[in-house]
Amino acid sequence: TQRGNNNAYCQDNEISWVDWPEPEEAEGDDERAALLEFTRAMVGLRSEHPVFRRRRFLHGRPVEGTRDELSDVAWFTPEGEQMAQADWDSAPASALAVFLNGNAISEPGPRGERIADDSFLLMFNASHEPLDFLVPVDHGRQWQVVVDTARPEGVPPGTGPKVAAGERLTLPDRSLTVLQRPA
Repeated sequence: TQRGNNNAYCQDNEISWVDWPEPEEAEGDDERAALLEFTRAMVGLRSEHPVFRRRRFLHGRPVEGTRDELSDVAWFTPEGEQMAQADWDSAPASALAVFLNGNAISEPGPRGERIADDSFLLMFNASHEPLDFLVPVDHGRQWQVVVDTARPEGVPPGTGPKVAAGERLTLPDRSLTVLQRPA
C-alpha cells in the first residue's frame, strides 16, 4: 500500500526510496552492480550536458537569438513525423521520440553567456513488442547511440553505432535509446 496516494513521486519515504548499494555491497550481485553502473552513467550524461538541465520551460518553437530554426523541443511518432494532437490523444500509443535541441537553450549561463550543447533524440518504446523508429530527417544528419537500455553492458562513451537521418532503428520492447548529435 502507498497509504492512499498512488503517486510514488509524492512519497518521500521508504515506499519510493531505492536502496542504493554501497559499491562493495554490489560486488557479486550482478543485477545491483548493473543498476549502480547504469545510474552512474545517466547521472554523468546529465551533468555533462546542459540540454538535460534546463531551468526554463520548453516552448516547442525556435528560441530567439540562437540562430537556429529548429524548435527547442519536438515530439515525434515512431514513423519520424512530428506528433499532432491526434497522436497525443491516441490511447494505444506506447512509443514516441523527443528531440532536445542543444542549440536552442533559452537560459543564459552564470555570466550571462549563451549556452550551447549537443542535441539529443530520445526514443521510448513502452510497448510489449519491438518497434521500428525512423530517425527524423530534418533534425540532424548524423547521430550516435549513447544510451541503449536493451544492451546490458551499456554503451561505452564514443563506441555507439552511428545512425543517419532517415534510417530505421528497431527498439526492443520496453526500452529506451538515446542518440546524440554534436553541436
